[in-house]
Amino acid sequence: MANRFIFGVTSSIAEATARLFAVDGDNLFLVARDQVKLHIIADDLRVRGAGKVFTAVVDARAFDTHRQLFEDAFTALESIDTILIAHGTLPDQKSCEASFEELRKEFETNGLAVMSLLTHAANQLVQQGSGTLCVISSVAGDRGRQSNYVYGAAKGAVSVFLQGLRNRLSSCGVHVMTVKPGFVDTPMTRDFDKNMLWTTPEKIASGIYNALQKKKDIVYLPWFWALIMWIIRLIPEPIFKRLRL
Repeated sequence: MANRFIFGVTSSIAEATARLFAVDGDNLFLVARDQVKLHIIADDLRVRGAGKVFTAVVDARAFDTHRQLFEDAFTALESIDTILIAHGTLPDQKSCEASFEELRKEFETNGLAVMSLLTHAANQLVQQGSGTLCVISSVAGDRGRQSNYVYGAAKGAVSVFLQGLRNRLSSCGVHVMTVKPGFVDTPMTRDFDKNMLWTTPEKIASGIYNALQKKKDIVYLPWFWALIMWIIRLIPEPIFKRLRL
């Protein structure tokens, strides 16, 4: 039995991962901004076998609440084995191109909010001397594309931040894992045309669960996205800029 903290548990991937933790009888501290959905998920996880379940309603962009949130979580659980950061939005790229205010809002949600949470979480885990930080980034952060470079820039910033954090915390007994899913069929992507590259939140959750057991540093889910993004990163910029991606 482990103690798990999940920020953004109402996201499909986080909820599916929480169900796997619940089956193990883990104690959970769940955070989301939608109180109604949060309590429905908490009740469901209790039925599935979770131990103690605590909840907190927090908006990702409410930066001044993040420090207190982790203090409350550590007080409730006494110690934390895993902190999973899983919130995010999919920006309207065209709106972000037309409005810097829209761009800033999306970057704050997908980038700065994650960094704020990680800063407070990392300091708490360093004091504890153990634990894992697990963050859902994206393959979109591996290379900017015209169709979603605002989202990609935020995820890329998060991935580099995690890289540095992993380097800083490796000697402190704290593990940092970066999760890079490819295309996932969720409510956030319901309007996209789907093909064989798409997968389900449940399969991503299973990959996260297994990667946590193996203490992976960086995991692409499904695995073939590591190969796809390796090829995409190798494309020379003079050629890449002409592609309609």
